[in-house]
Amino acid sequence: MFESKHSITLILNASKVYDRKIIEGVGNYLQTSKVDWDLYLEEDFLARFDNIDEWGVDGIIADFDNPEIQAALLKTKIPVVGVGGSYSDANDYPDVPYVATDNFALVNAAYQHLRQKGIEEFAFYGAPLDDYQRWSQERENAILKITEADGYKCHVYRGHPIKPETWQDTTKRLSDWLISLPTPIGVIAVTDSRARHLLQVCDHSGLLIPDRLSVIGIDDDEIARFLNRVSLSSVKQGCFEMGYQAAKKLHRLLDGQSCSHKPYLVPPAKVIERQSTDFKAIKDPQVMQAMHFIRQKACHGIKVDQVLDYVGISRSNLEQRFKEERGHSIHNEIHHEKLRKACSMLKNTDRPTVEIANICGYPSLQYMYAIFKKHFNQTPLEHRDAANRRIAENSLK
Repeated sequence: MFESKHSITLILNASKVYDRKIIEGVGNYLQTSKVDWDLYLEEDFLARFDNIDEWGVDGIIADFDNPEIQAALLKTKIPVVGVGGSYSDANDYPDVPYVATDNFALVNAAYQHLRQKGIEEFAFYGAPLDDYQRWSQERENAILKITEADGYKCHVYRGHPIKPETWQDTTKRLSDWLISLPTPIGVIAVTDSRARHLLQVCDHSGLLIPDRLSVIGIDDDEIARFLNRVSLSSVKQGCFEMGYQAAKKLHRLLDGQSCSHKPYLVPPAKVIERQSTDFKAIKDPQVMQAMHFIRQKACHGIKVDQVLDYVGISRSNLEQRFKEERGHSIHNEIHHEKLRKACSMLKNTDRPTVEIANICGYPSLQYMYAIFKKHFNQTPLEHRDAANRRIAENSLK
């Protein structure tokens, strides 16, 4: 028995990674269920809100973080499922079936990640108050509540809207705020986009990441990840699950079944740990400087002498400091950083091994093979296969 065909409109912004993942989750529900839906991605919805009931669609899944969209769709007779952020006040939820990313859980995941690193000073880089970004205020409220409960103070800075004509002044003010913070400190950014501002300012201001500031964002946005020299740790939202659950709720509505208006909160998928929170409590300022230089330049083929020139002290002095702080030599630190980068690329990309060897500063593919055999008793390809198997096994748990 086949179900009736339905025309479904998605009112989502496909230019945002958050919305794209929700759309992907909707698509997955279509593929794994028996629904027969024609999906239409509405791109010019704001211009046509006066005629929603004349669209000729059977159901709508829409971004309710946008107050204009929410206000318009609450008036329609078409079955609607909203997606958006969660609220601490139950009265703020719309009176429709609603699937939300759990803002409190997102921020708590970032906070707990920093706490596990041994960090005990916290800051939050948010966004200016805006009805179109209510999730930002919810996340700010969440971190203040979480840190207060644990007996910590949280330094909050909302910054300014990002405009080309005011960008220099905006970054100067952000730099002043960062410099004023106690260190070492963990900074949670309301989004990966805002986290990228932090990484750029730290790079220009000489603030060492992660030794002085450990930075974590929210979204796991590839653009933010690849546009900085320091790779960004981030909390991955459960957007795929949001899309899936929204489609499931709409399916119930179209089948004439009851569908609860109690909001369905989706927790974060996981914390993706990268270089920006690779914090180890290093107290020696010279070792911090050396570590910062090594993280940025190890794969460029640097030698110990270049690290010494950057820090500006003698080899015997810095080697002794390294052994006390790190338990190994400067040469080993350079070696470990190159190996870490190679392992990360094997796990997270499909680039050929010869290309990875070149990017990571190995003189040849054969040399990288010898390093992997020595450290892991595996070839680089075997190491990649083992990492992919672990990922597949964890996804089934």
